[in-house]
Amino acid sequence: MNKRTLVLGASLKPNRYSNYAIQRLKANKYDVLAFGLKAGEVEGATIDTELKAYQDVHTITLYLNPKRQPGYYDYIISLNPKRVIFNPGTENPEFYAVLRKKNIPFEEACTLVLLATNQY
Repeated sequence: MNKRTLVLGASLKPNRYSNYAIQRLKANKYDVLAFGLKAGEVEGATIDTELKAYQDVHTITLYLNPKRQPGYYDYIISLNPKRVIFNPGTENPEFYAVLRKKNIPFEEACTLVLLATNQY
């Protein structure tokens, strides 16, 4: 099953973990969607600067500081993902409570580690 993934907080900068995550997801043949502050492309994945009503999103992997996340709560919930991954530095107990109420699974994990260990 291809776990269509939205990288939220995507960056064009190659030294950013979100950029590397897009590269690793694409290398592992995942369908990648991306949202960031600057439009562009990473490994063929377009980084959108407008929030879109994507369909069939399996996983949302967060690369947003917890202070910036509240503005995206409703958007993330509207996509009804099968899971949300909180990468290191994005942990947010307030958002965990919101996701629990909506029955959306989440995990504190590193997308890059999950991919490297075949646990994605």
